[in-house]
Amino acid sequence: MEHQVIYLTLAAVFGLYMAWGIGANDVANAMATSIGSGALTIRSALVVAAVFEFAGAVLAGGEVTSTVRRGIVDSSYVINEPQTLIYGMLAALLAAGTWLLIASRKGWPVSTTHSIVGAIVGFAIVALGVDSVEWSQVFTIVASWIASPLTAGVIAYFIFNSIHWLILVRPDPLQRARLYAPLYIFVTVTLISLVTMFKGLSHVGLTLSTGESYSIALAFGAVIAFIGRWFVLRIPIDEKANRQFHFATVERVFAVLMVITACSMAFAHGSNDVANAIGPVAAVVSIAQSGIVGQDSPVPIWILLMGGAGIVIGLGTFGRHVIATVGARITALTPTRGFSAELAAAFTIVFASGTGMPVSTTHVLVGAVLGVGMARGMTSINLAVVGRIFVSWIVTIPAGALLAVCFFYLLQWLLPI
Repeated sequence: MEHQVIYLTLAAVFGLYMAWGIGANDVANAMATSIGSGALTIRSALVVAAVFEFAGAVLAGGEVTSTVRRGIVDSSYVINEPQTLIYGMLAALLAAGTWLLIASRKGWPVSTTHSIVGAIVGFAIVALGVDSVEWSQVFTIVASWIASPLTAGVIAYFIFNSIHWLILVRPDPLQRARLYAPLYIFVTVTLISLVTMFKGLSHVGLTLSTGESYSIALAFGAVIAFIGRWFVLRIPIDEKANRQFHFATVERVFAVLMVITACSMAFAHGSNDVANAIGPVAAVVSIAQSGIVGQDSPVPIWILLMGGAGIVIGLGTFGRHVIATVGARITALTPTRGFSAELAAAFTIVFASGTGMPVSTTHVLVGAVLGVGMARGMTSINLAVVGRIFVSWIVTIPAGALLAVCFFYLLQWLLPI
């Protein structure tokens, strides 16, 4: 195809730019609860993100990528005009990345999924017509944006209440925390492992049977739970801190658990939101190399690697602004509350990634934090901050669409067909 090298180069650069934006905004969301609760420092959160975001993107990022890559625009409208789709995907990457740059600089926790889907729809409407958009797919995604925070909120509500009932209201909360902490770790690790093996390992050429997957997941969960128990039992009782706050040592136990859930959250986020950066890149690469629209081909590993690297760089260089907003301003977080929110969010995101549904990490995490807040009463939630977050969600879709329209026409002018 004419201009193939230019298309591939622009796809790589714009995809990396978009992945950087995801790291600066959405990964900051994912890590903010751990940092805000004091369970992780920013430096240690960067290490967690570097390892587990990258692993999630590479091992389990392909299912959602296929939805973003081919599910939003009807390929029959561009079957004879592959350059139009290439321009559209490049414009969508550039538009979404630019909006994320603006939002991250302002400290607004916006949805990267909103950004890229809105951008793709925007270019499709002006370039191909309203009918070219697969509205049923878009409505399904929009429904998930409503359902996912509700789901995460409900799960977080019950997780926090389980901690409250099993541990905090008992006469021996520390002993109870040491007893039940390994169980929470076991459930978390087993679930993440199962979804990874069912949906992710095919991307690295490893196929396991159902029985093998369950056996490995249960064994891995048990091993990590045993290791977690070893750390938990060695947490010393701080009598001075306990006199000031009855649950001080209990919270230190859950700080250990938050390290586990932070790893799970990072993996879950990498598996889902890497699609927002590399889905359009994969589409451009496939069309540029084959000249065929809609061809069903696997996502090249270099694209997954690029997406994972860009996400980590974005968090390290620009994530502090959104962390400041989410980590402390929605509600006061302690390790027990942060653990409940992160575990609920990780569950929701991993299940969504396994079914190929692009959900917003921002929506899921805010829903989970609100669920924890609801368990403690409405007065514990900063409704003004939540209101501003909701407004930023609404603005993101039209912003992505309008920017995509501008960049689409600009690319057509710079690289005429």
